[in-house]
Amino acid sequence: MTPRPLIVRLRNWVGDVILGVPALRLLQDHGYALQLVGAGWAPALLKGQGWPVHVRPGANGRLRERVAQLRALRDEARRADPGFDARENAMVLPTSFSSALEMRLAGLKAVGYAQEARGLLLRRSEPITYGGHALVSYWALACRLLRQPLVAPPPTIGLATHPEDQRAADEVLAAHHVRQGFVVICPFAGGLFEAQQKTWPDFPAFTQALLRCGRDVVACPGPGEDAIIRDHHPGVKLLAGVKLGAYGGLLRRAALVVSNDTGPAHLAAAVGAPVLSVLGPTKPEQWAPWGPTVEVVRRWPEWPTVDEVIARVESQLAK
Repeated sequence: MTPRPLIVRLRNWVGDVILGVPALRLLQDHGYALQLVGAGWAPALLKGQGWPVHVRPGANGRLRERVAQLRALRDEARRADPGFDARENAMVLPTSFSSALEMRLAGLKAVGYAQEARGLLLRRSEPITYGGHALVSYWALACRLLRQPLVAPPPTIGLATHPEDQRAADEVLAAHHVRQGFVVICPFAGGLFEAQQKTWPDFPAFTQALLRCGRDVVACPGPGEDAIIRDHHPGVKLLAGVKLGAYGGLLRRAALVVSNDTGPAHLAAAVGAPVLSVLGPTKPEQWAPWGPTVEVVRRWPEWPTVDEVIARVESQLAK
């Protein structure tokens, strides 16, 4: 059977890429050979899926460099599939004008969201539904590319961890003498949500209460975040420098992950770890981690109390 290459531009945040995995798997199941284009961390994140992931020239990369990359992928696809140029052959998950422009300049016939006057740049523009979950939005776009009725997305993401990454995660846990039944905390949160902070202000006090439960508490800070753990979360086992792929394998071993609205919460849910998601302004119906192992704690415009979250933790760990 002649392969049907499909070039897909991924989104720019870890959580968004994870939420797009079911849509990508749907396209693969319908016979598309995916060629993904994303941020520098995307190949490590998706390594277990086995999809080719090409690192897009970054923010400092010029437009012509990004277009040249897409043209090279188009040329490769045409060699594999003589009918590549005769059909819709790309999907754009970001909503930016630039992402659609790059596809058009590369000669690709892309399907994407009808945002920012992109209709003239895309082969087909589809409406985006605001207010629903982001995973459902990405899933719906894939269904529209396939021209099939919108069906319910899968209840789990099922992100695969590459065996090498799982071994690396287990070695890190062993080297730091982390006991089984450990809890991972993610007291980090990048950016704002509707101009409001996404970081639970009582997370440090919660961590001290959590440590009194007698379990090992672990944190895997990203670049520049080590000091947050050292200064505000004493007693936590700081596992510095864990790479993204191995991080997924480590989360897979956790008894519970307690997190702000941040990428690792989506990663934990995607690999099937129990997740307690402490949310403030973030809308859970749109951005909560996806899956049956997720429990959300939220009562905005106030933040949950330490006692509330500890009670949820004890309930989760007693299961």
